[in-house]
Amino acid sequence: MILDRLERADRYVRLHRQFAAALEFLRKPELAEISSGRHAIDGEQLFVIIEQVDGRGRDGARVEYHRRYIDIQYLIGGTEQIGWISTDDCHTSEQPYDPQSDFGLYADAPSTWLTLEPGMLAIFFPEDGHAPLAGSGSAHKAIVKVAVDDL
Repeated sequence: MILDRLERADRYVRLHRQFAAALEFLRKPELAEISSGRHAIDGEQLFVIIEQVDGRGRDGARVEYHRRYIDIQYLIGGTEQIGWISTDDCHTSEQPYDPQSDFGLYADAPSTWLTLEPGMLAIFFPEDGHAPLAGSGSAHKAIVKVAVDDL
């Protein structure tokens, strides 16, 4: 897991060949105006989901995990808290992993809580269980999905 500000994120481009394109997309001046929904950047290898949603609070946030995609969660506006726990420390499945949707849930509680301010990003790898939308306010987010198979 990585937590940082977008202006310092270039130090992470060496981690994956698609990270430079992902960061370029997040730096678009019109990012805040892009409509909610899924938008292709590089087909199934790199795409973004734009959403404007209300937080569920820490009690309502669920620990999710992915195997095929790395999440780069970027806060465009509003407030966001995200829980984190290593998937190695998760022992109770809430929703079994579905390879089609690349999504599974654990019932385990996060061990750490992150607070994102606008302009910050969190990068979650497959070993990072994360519980987004743990805050109580509205969040305007871009979630860039980076295919793991390019690692």
